[in-house]
Amino acid sequence: MKSGGSTVLHPEANPPTWFALAMVASMPSLQRERAGFTERLAHYLSSPQTKKAFAIVAGKKRVKPTHLVLGDPVTTDPKGMPRDIPLALHFIDLLIRLGAFAGSPNANKVLGRLMKDVDDRGVWNPKGLRTAPKALLRYTYHMFPLDVESKAPEWKQVDVTFRLAQIARRLGCQLEYI
Repeated sequence: MKSGGSTVLHPEANPPTWFALAMVASMPSLQRERAGFTERLAHYLSSPQTKKAFAIVAGKKRVKPTHLVLGDPVTTDPKGMPRDIPLALHFIDLLIRLGAFAGSPNANKVLGRLMKDVDDRGVWNPKGLRTAPKALLRYTYHMFPLDVESKAPEWKQVDVTFRLAQIARRLGCQLEYI
């Protein structure tokens, strides 16, 4: 809603946070008990995120919310590559654990694009990779990177390769280890 020339979140709106999504995604029994809620959440997360900047009114101040999820937060370039690879992998993992991956066209497109860069050995190896992907948002700090940076050239590929394999396993794909 409009308030004083800027857009603010309605005081009665309760969008999900990253923390709530992670909690619900890790509780399958809750998802079964509240299947209707989970379906509505899945539909909400598959819709595109609003492009309009907004704030939350806290007293007389306006605060920029960074912890709220207002739809699908993954943005892509024209080729379908996500701008923030760690965020895309984390969000896709959350969608899979919520059972909402099939209904999200953007997540399917992003995962397909990332899987195109997997070579025949199962290693994520995109063309022109010079450095490891960096997280732009801090909500992936707990899952990316897995280990401290090393000088080995393979280090740039390890985290994304592991996350893609984990996502493939959660989707039910059989993986062959070489």
